Amino acid sequence: MLTIGYIGNGKSTNRYHLPFVLQRDNIKVKTIYRRNPDRDSWGKIPGVHYTSDIDELLQDEDIQLIVVCTKHDSHYEYAKNVLEHNKHCLVEKPFMETSEQAEEIFALAKEKGLVVQAYQNRRFDSDFLTVQKVIEEGKLGDLLEVEMHYDYYRPEVPESADTFDPASSFLYGHGCHTLDQVFSYFGKPDHIHYDVRQLLGQGRMNDYFDLDLYYDGLKVSVKSSYFRLKERPSFVIHGKNGSFVKQTKDRQEEHLKLFYMPDNNDFGIDTLDHYGLLTYVDEEGTIHEEKVKSVNGDYGRVYDDLYQAVIHGKDKTITDEQTLLQMEVLETGVKDLK
Repeated sequence: MLTIGYIGNGKSTNRYHLPFVLQRDNIKVKTIYRRNPDRDSWGKIPGVHYTSDIDELLQDEDIQLIVVCTKHDSHYEYAKNVLEHNKHCLVEKPFMETSEQAEEIFALAKEKGLVVQAYQNRRFDSDFLTVQKVIEEGKLGDLLEVEMHYDYYRPEVPESADTFDPASSFLYGHGCHTLDQVFSYFGKPDHIHYDVRQLLGQGRMNDYFDLDLYYDGLKVSVKSSYFRLKERPSFVIHGKNGSFVKQTKDRQEEHLKLFYMPDNNDFGIDTLDHYGLLTYVDEEGTIHEEKVKSVNGDYGRVYDDLYQAVIHGKDKTITDEQTLLQMEVLETGVKDLK
C-alpha cells in the first residue's frame, strides 16, 4: 500500500488527481493540507483527514509520498520541504519556475534516495496514445511532419492581463502538456524554432506559441492560442505513405468538468464521431481511408508508475532528463518577452 497526502485542496487536487487515485486499491489518501479551511469549495472525502497544520502532513510516518497541487510559484519551496522531510514527491506542472530550481530538486531527491517527478498526466491522453498506435502500425510510412494543437477561445484571459510574468505565460501553463508528449515519444530534438507571441502587445501576457522541433527528416510542430474560435485538429500526422487526422482531444477533462467521474464505464471514452481518420496508400497503390478506434486514456497511470517506483524501486516513466529539457525549452521560449 502506498500512503499519500496532498498539499493543496483546490481544483487540481480534486479534479485531476483524486478521482483517479480513489479508484486504486493499492493507494490510500490519508491527509490533505490547505492553508485556509474557510476557503474550501470542494466536498470532504470520507476517511481523509483535513488539516491546516502542514507539520501534521510532513511528520506523519505513515505518509510515504506527498503531492504538491499549488500555484507554480510555490512548487519549489514545497517540494524542497517535502524532500527534506524524507518523503517522495509528485509536483503539478509546470514542475518549477526555472531549470535551475528543477536541477536542485532532482539533485536533492537523488541525494536522499527519494522519488520526485512532475505530474505529466497528459502523457496518458487518449488522442496522444492513439497517435502512437497509428505510427507504430506503420501504414503512414516514414514520418515527415507532426502537428499538435491545443487551442482555446478565451480572449478574456489575455485581455485581463496588463503585465508579463514568464512563469504565468501560456507557454509555461500549456506547453508543459504538449512538450512532454513530444519529448516522451520523440526524444530530444536536434534544434527548435520558437515563435512565442503576445498577441495583444508588449507588456501583456503570452497568449500564443508555435514551436517547431526538428528530428533529422521529421518536423514536430506544437501550436496553441487563446484566440481560436474554431479549434484546429488535435493531431495531424503526415508520412511518406499517408496521413492521420485526430480532430478531437482526449475527453477526460471534458467529463471531469461535468463531474462525470472515472467510475463510469464510458468515462473519457471516444465514440465513433471522435475517432481519427487514417488515409494511406498500400504497396499495390490502392488508397485506403478508415476510422481508427481511439485508445483509452487514463490520467491515473501516473500514479500506477509512481507506485511501482516508490514501492518496488522501478525506474520512473517520467524521467528527470525529460522534465529538465522541458524546463529549458519553456525558459528559452519566453526569455525575450517583456
